[in-house]
Amino acid sequence: MRRVGFVFALAVIALTLCGSALAQGDYSVYFVTYYSNNDVSGAPDATVRLVNDGTSGTWLSANFYVFDDSEELTECCSCAVSPDGLLSEDVKTELTANPLSGPIRSRGVIKVVSNANGSVSSPYPTAGLHGWATHIQKDGSGFAITESPLADSNYSDYEAGALGPICAVLLQLGSGYGSCSCTQEDHDF
Repeated sequence: MRRVGFVFALAVIALTLCGSALAQGDYSVYFVTYYSNNDVSGAPDATVRLVNDGTSGTWLSANFYVFDDSEELTECCSCAVSPDGLLSEDVKTELTANPLSGPIRSRGVIKVVSNANGSVSSPYPTAGLHGWATHIQKDGSGFAITESPLADSNYSDYEAGALGPICAVLLQLGSGYGSCSCTQEDHDF
């Protein structure tokens, strides 16, 4: 009888630990992904999709910081996502179509900050956004589309101190260029 009680106690402890580990959630605020074959003839458009999990109970903003393959910030913007809402942004037509200078690049990096204050130049990072991105891969004479979660990244002091101010300068100097556009949530499907 003692053995049954001991096994039962171990099972309860294991379920409790697993349950609390699952209930903790993901409190990430900073994500990265890449884009490729952008603005290549015949290539479909890639998409970045974000959901607000509703944890904070408020609107959040997805701050997009788009870099080209020369590691230069070319565009930035802040797009609102309601609680339990879905935001879908096209890479070619919304996130890379208005670079500050030079041609639209074929490949680069997109960084996203989950933000509570809507400011792209001085964000208040707040957990609650989760995202996925499609990627356009060259496949023989055509293109294949893959999708993966945005990579959870470390929002270092360097990134926190650099992304917003660099974006602010980009937008101030750009005279309309360098600002990506946002589609109203749920309208890209």
